[in-house]
Amino acid sequence: MKTLTRIGYFISFAGVAIILIWIGVYKFTPTEAAAIKPLVSNHFLLFWLYDILSDQGVSNLFGIIEIISGILIILGFYFNVIRIIAGICMLITFLFTLSFLFTTPGIWSVIDGVGHIDFFILKDLPMLGLGITYIGLAPFREQRRRIW
Repeated sequence: MKTLTRIGYFISFAGVAIILIWIGVYKFTPTEAAAIKPLVSNHFLLFWLYDILSDQGVSNLFGIIEIISGILIILGFYFNVIRIIAGICMLITFLFTLSFLFTTPGIWSVIDGVGHIDFFILKDLPMLGLGITYIGLAPFREQRRRIW
């Protein structure tokens, strides 16, 4: 890779890793546990988690998944096999997050005649694209070469 491309690649994926780890840590707070409850409890695949875990337990579970995903992204810079696993984690995480746009009542509204949603979820759209890119750099194509 050319130097500028390598720098951009590193910044993109390191940024996603930092965001995932940071948000994952925040999931251990009561504020975030309360904030994600309307999203998770209305999701057709996730609602049942509240039947077996407390509000904080559900949030902690997602926090652990996000922290592990962030760490895998970082390790993926050095280990090609881990990179594909990290990419899959990114796909799953961001597809679920984006699906909240369609499963959470009241998330869509109109303000001053313009459609509006909770934009914090939209940040996951480019991150989903980065996850696809990460998988596209599969170890089989790289011949076990490090990318950074």
